[in-house]
Amino acid sequence: MADPEARPWPAPAKINLFLRITGRRADGYHELQTLFQLLDWGDEVLVSVRDDMAVRGNGPEFGVPENDDLAVRAARLLQAETGCRLGADLRVNKRVPPGSGMGGGSSDAATVLSVLNREWKCGLTIDELAALGAGLGADVPVFVRGRSALATGIGEKLEPVCLGDRYYVLVFPGVHVSTQAVFEDPELVRDSRPVEAGAALDHGWRNDCEAVVRKRFPAMDEAFDRLSRWGRPMMTGTGSGLFIEARGKDEAIASAREIKTLYNSRAAGGVDESPLHARLYSGGA
Repeated sequence: MADPEARPWPAPAKINLFLRITGRRADGYHELQTLFQLLDWGDEVLVSVRDDMAVRGNGPEFGVPENDDLAVRAARLLQAETGCRLGADLRVNKRVPPGSGMGGGSSDAATVLSVLNREWKCGLTIDELAALGAGLGADVPVFVRGRSALATGIGEKLEPVCLGDRYYVLVFPGVHVSTQAVFEDPELVRDSRPVEAGAALDHGWRNDCEAVVRKRFPAMDEAFDRLSRWGRPMMTGTGSGLFIEARGKDEAIASAREIKTLYNSRAAGGVDESPLHARLYSGGA
């Protein structure tokens, strides 16, 4: 049976402040360098512990088969890894649009792993949880570790960074961008030089996928042009979500309000520590 006290937990979104494709491996995966900035906004995951081993997700109305639901898969993976005899009811309140490149599903999975590790008393370390999460998706470890970070390799090597308070306008043009098509495009830059970790913020931000996306997806090219009056739009990862850095919170809110006449948009703050970590490990309940 389920615990009637379902507790809400944050599953913060992220943006990639830059993305450099630095090479291609023999197995077809691309080597990259990217700077992850965690946000103070994202999905919310309600978790209640069951005293049986059942794991239940949002259900058919969620639009994702339960076996494909990353939150459900994360809980079942933790069960299998630890031999836990408990279960969970999970409900994800989705705010991050699918396909936006802001890590919604990966963050949901990381929140489930982190919360249930505590609630089920599994006793895994953050390193062990991050390694487990990597099997669910390349972005899951950064959310498990809960720090904005410089990532290299295929995204699995993480070095925490301090970026300070930053403010952004997030824009969702509602375009489906195929990650596979982008990475298979022969015109994709694959030989960018990585930057030194200490100088990452001193270099002009760029996303090596932008030129390919703007060429292959006219609606994205149009969005870049239309948004340029509010600043320099940037892609995050290979998703269709865009962000514009603002000079402060008030400017981000004002710009987001104006952009809403064109696209779904909102203001958000960049944070160094995940809101989930602040609650789980920094004294918050």
